[in-house]
Amino acid sequence: MALWTLFGLMGGKATTPWPKERGENGQYGVLGMPRYNPEACQEGCDECASVCPTRAIETSGDNLSVDYGRCVVCQLCTEVCPAGAMTSSDNWAFGVRSREDLLWSDTGGHHEVLHPTKSRAFKRSLHIRHVDAGSCNGCESELQALNNPFYNLHRLGIFFTPSPRFADLLLVTGPVTRAMHEPLKAAYDAMPEPRWVMAVGTCAVSGGIAAGNYACGTGVEGVLPVDLYLPGCPPNPAAIMEALLMFLNRTPQRVRGGQISD
Repeated sequence: MALWTLFGLMGGKATTPWPKERGENGQYGVLGMPRYNPEACQEGCDECASVCPTRAIETSGDNLSVDYGRCVVCQLCTEVCPAGAMTSSDNWAFGVRSREDLLWSDTGGHHEVLHPTKSRAFKRSLHIRHVDAGSCNGCESELQALNNPFYNLHRLGIFFTPSPRFADLLLVTGPVTRAMHEPLKAAYDAMPEPRWVMAVGTCAVSGGIAAGNYACGTGVEGVLPVDLYLPGCPPNPAAIMEALLMFLNRTPQRVRGGQISD
């Protein structure tokens, strides 16, 4: 018996039972999207908006507008807020089907019913083609962790494929630089129908820090039709797994109108 095999048997099973069963998701103590509490806002205060590097928080009259699709989870707003209107949270899983659900709303946001084709299309497996459209490699680092022994994405019937011709879902990271427009479209065009697109990371959702500069766009939207949005800088492996399971209709969407429900 090889020595590494012996060590593996002695170490036991490393894969977490989460999310199929209760267990460790690997994100204990991780800070998530700041929680907005409008009742605590002080009139005329714009401290959080003034420090936000991506304009995820903007003043709108006497109120604030909060767009979690632009948030890079820097926590600056929670540090400068004098009244506790912006507070830290552990809400790191922010996957949604509609871009509108990343905009904070006191009405509960957009409630989209999953299309019957989507709910029936994936009974056994999902194959993903990943395209890096100009990211900093932060999201790529988290994606690589999905295949390690702890998360073991394959156990859920979800696989990455090197060819778009065998892919069901195009997973895009990065703000979609001008140089990547055509390669990204070519990958999408090579996919068989039915096909879907997932924007992973704040850069892919809205452009992030680099949005709208001379070399970058404002994310995947407007270049390709997007079916799933997952902001974060970067979103952690557990957040990506949960968003994929939500896409497969195996777990419900928890974020509505920028608010998360347990």
